[in-house]
Amino acid sequence: MAKIDEYLKAVLDMNGSDLHFLAGDPARVRQYGELKTLKPEVLTADFVKECLYEIMPKLSVERFESKDGADFAHSIPGVARFRVNVMRQLNGMGAVFRAIPSKARTMDELNLPEAVRAFCRVNNGLILVTGKTGSGKSTTLAALIDDINIREKGHILTIEDPIEFVHPRKSCLISQREIGVHAPSFSAALLSALREDPDVILVGELRDLETMSIAVTAAEMGILVMGTLHTNGAAPTVDRMVNAFPADKQPHVRTMLSTSLRGVVSQQLIPKADKGGRVAALEILVNTPAVANLIRQGKLDQLENAMQSGAATGMRTMDTAIQQLLDRREITGKEAFKKAINKSRFEQYREAS
Repeated sequence: MAKIDEYLKAVLDMNGSDLHFLAGDPARVRQYGELKTLKPEVLTADFVKECLYEIMPKLSVERFESKDGADFAHSIPGVARFRVNVMRQLNGMGAVFRAIPSKARTMDELNLPEAVRAFCRVNNGLILVTGKTGSGKSTTLAALIDDINIREKGHILTIEDPIEFVHPRKSCLISQREIGVHAPSFSAALLSALREDPDVILVGELRDLETMSIAVTAAEMGILVMGTLHTNGAAPTVDRMVNAFPADKQPHVRTMLSTSLRGVVSQQLIPKADKGGRVAALEILVNTPAVANLIRQGKLDQLENAMQSGAATGMRTMDTAIQQLLDRREITGKEAFKKAINKSRFEQYREAS
């Protein structure tokens, strides 16, 4: 057993999501959103280096030594997988391990609303899941992929950095490619994917203009494309996609998005009232004819209003999602105020204990 595995198992025992393993500091665990000390002993630079080099693949060692940082996956057989980022920092080496469950959770386990479930029943188009790092985007996408894997008979291709959830073959053929190991970049892997007869493509992250461009083109070609963006809100996501392109291309991109976008899910995790974990608040934008019209005309500032008035089609704003969780007493008023977009709506809970 690798030395680091002892720390990782302790994180799992605490239901933690991340291990922060940095030289010059004690090991810390993120539990339900809060960072806590795992063991009081300060980690020495030599010990951290020894632990990390023990588990780093040869390619990652080469990348780390040339670029001072590397991403890879580490697994404890039969226990869990971890997404790892190794970097150099002031006191020596450091790493952050993100725990990935050994199997994807189902849509029922995540209690996903019907509007989100409907996204994976379409056979083409673009579905975006957004939110800040650690907001559960990968978990939501894995549940959608798992549902397709059970229901359909087709080819699902995932492009990730690194591979997170390992999907077993159920009804679908599954190909999983890792950036840096199986392909040089997201855009190169996505371009290659167009020639690999996929029915569904999962892109771990739409990082750059080229990747976004190919993703939109693939969605237009009749492939179901799912991807993530680090944006805060459904409307800003569409805005970010459009504004990534040069000004002279934006009208064309808006037209393409108005026809190929199926929906956007923007999410954040909020601590439960009983302190027993976190619950996801989901903002949902469904591409109805009215929404498509706004996107085509560039009236992206009106998407918020469309979500507020689109409850019948399953749309909702982040504040509405938070209000629903508060009404069900799943979260506290104080957390609702902290996570709300429009703070004035939850002003009465500002000083709640």
